[in-house]
Amino acid sequence: MLDPVSPVSTTIRDLFMLVFGVIGIIFVVTEGALVWSMIRFRSKGNETTEPPQIYGSNPIELAWTVIPILIVLVLFLVTTRTIYSLDLQEPPEGALRVKATGHQWWWEFEYEDLGITTAGELHVPKGVPVFVELRSFDVIHSFWVPRLAGKIDAIPNRENHLWFQADKVGTWYGQCAEFCGTQHAKMLIRVISEDEDDFDSWVANQQLDAVEIPEALSGKDTFLSLACVNCHNIDGVMLQGGFAPNLTHLMSRETIASGAAENTPENLKKWLRDPNSIKDGCLMPNMMLSEEQIDLLVGYLTTLK
Repeated sequence: MLDPVSPVSTTIRDLFMLVFGVIGIIFVVTEGALVWSMIRFRSKGNETTEPPQIYGSNPIELAWTVIPILIVLVLFLVTTRTIYSLDLQEPPEGALRVKATGHQWWWEFEYEDLGITTAGELHVPKGVPVFVELRSFDVIHSFWVPRLAGKIDAIPNRENHLWFQADKVGTWYGQCAEFCGTQHAKMLIRVISEDEDDFDSWVANQQLDAVEIPEALSGKDTFLSLACVNCHNIDGVMLQGGFAPNLTHLMSRETIASGAAENTPENLKKWLRDPNSIKDGCLMPNMMLSEEQIDLLVGYLTTLK
């Protein structure tokens, strides 16, 4: 949060520093007065009478009432202005629109204008505003990528919004910030900002249907014969699921299980063999697959790039 790469997070950082500075000054003044009083008026050990007692001072009492009220009022006005400046209900001009849906326990990203649906990783072009429409499929989640924007909840039957603009190329990490069940801690977010040419290349690839390689047809037949098709979609192959991540370009992602493991053939086999070994409590069932079925499925899934 203290190293922002977006105008939104920069505004939040500046507000934080202002509030922190004000309360820092208050802390130093009050604690300094306390320490000074303890030293200045400490017992010398030979007193025989009480020191002079002061039973009130109208000017001091007025000061320590009015000054805190003014400080709180200023902080309230600055905070309110900041919140309203970031609370956009309509996308900025030229913004990329993305629908982000929270599931237990992964994020789905839909680029309606581009005809793309993906999961786990949100790709955006550098320097372009991104307007995110937040929804939840099941329980309350919360979308938070500290270096890009503030935390906004995703609530069932309600649409919330946030926006950001990544001003640097890189991968920015986030987290569901609202406890949502067993695997809340592994409901990670990866926002990948790219130069415009790289983003356009990614879009062009994501808009293609799944490739079909003859050597992997046995794995494809295995996929279609199992219950995988009840939850997962593959563009150009099967569109009847939607309850689990779209697998059309699975191998273009750096991680699986919403960031819980690196996307490698070995981890895919481990995931298919027993999903709970990677993400304990996840909703993907253990299909009790044979090693031959796992090898065929991984042989097919690794062609989906």
